[in-house]
Amino acid sequence: MSRDRGPRRLRSLDRSALIAASVTALSLTASGCMVVHGEREVLPAATRAEAAKALQQFTDAYNKADKAYDSSLDADFVAGALADIDRARLKAGAANNPDGNPAHTPLKLTDAKFTIPKKAGWPRWFVADAAGNKGGTSRWLLVFTRGGLDEPWQVAYLTLVAQGKVPEFKEDADGFAEPVPVNSTRLAVAPKDLSKDYTSYLKAGGDGFAEGVNTDQWRATREKNAKKPGLVTQYIDEPLTSGDYAPLALRTKDGGALVFFTTHHYEKQTAAQGTSVPTPNKDVLALTTGEIKQSLTMQFVSNEVALDPPKGSGDQKVTVLGRIQGLTSAQGE
Repeated sequence: MSRDRGPRRLRSLDRSALIAASVTALSLTASGCMVVHGEREVLPAATRAEAAKALQQFTDAYNKADKAYDSSLDADFVAGALADIDRARLKAGAANNPDGNPAHTPLKLTDAKFTIPKKAGWPRWFVADAAGNKGGTSRWLLVFTRGGLDEPWQVAYLTLVAQGKVPEFKEDADGFAEPVPVNSTRLAVAPKDLSKDYTSYLKAGGDGFAEGVNTDQWRATREKNAKKPGLVTQYIDEPLTSGDYAPLALRTKDGGALVFFTTHHYEKQTAAQGTSVPTPNKDVLALTTGEIKQSLTMQFVSNEVALDPPKGSGDQKVTVLGRIQGLTSAQGE
């Protein structure tokens, strides 16, 4: 007897095939072997129009927050080190000026250039290099990141670099940049290790970093301030590398990398018996808990940008091009 090939039988087969296909798709998704919305496809992080829009949105929000001394107005547009620094700055400003910032001058960023890497997966990110109406002739470098299509672009790193010191980046035929893996072995220092190496250098010195205001000169200033009549200052430096503080790196034209990274710092001032810690300024006081008697411990977050040379090149020293540090809290005892 021949089998039924009529419409009912065909509809049944169609349903079975659809169920089987659905199960297969779910299995592929669960195993991570299925490409969904380009998560595993190498794509530009953004179009240049999207990058320009993100820069404008950040600037608008930053100005509103600065004018009102209200961190809620730009909280959606900052992350990582910049979020910590910005939030504390605005908190101190609001404590001392409840009606807003009497010295507010809107930040204006012009002549923006965007370096957009191609990469697979999230987070995606890009760098904006702009001239600002603050900071003299220095270039403003802002690193925008986001963790998904439904999330806003946020600035995780903001540093100022002297004009002419921003390197040329390696780009493909379409003008897109190359991100450098944080565990790259093709550099003098793997980007994932820069925060640790930098904080170790601040503590003990060494020859891994080029001379400059953010390296040997900063160490010399600390050494000078460590012991004064009636006052001792101690410094503790720690790497900060996880989550929104993760380092990000772009390949430069010479095979090296421009690396953005974060560090965490403590500065403790202790007065000798019979003396007191010098009274800090009003912004520090606004972020201080406890009564300042014999000591004051201040916490800072710092974001840096550095040139990491290609491994095997003539000079293997890392050059710290820029650093912005902000007080985030303080404790009096």
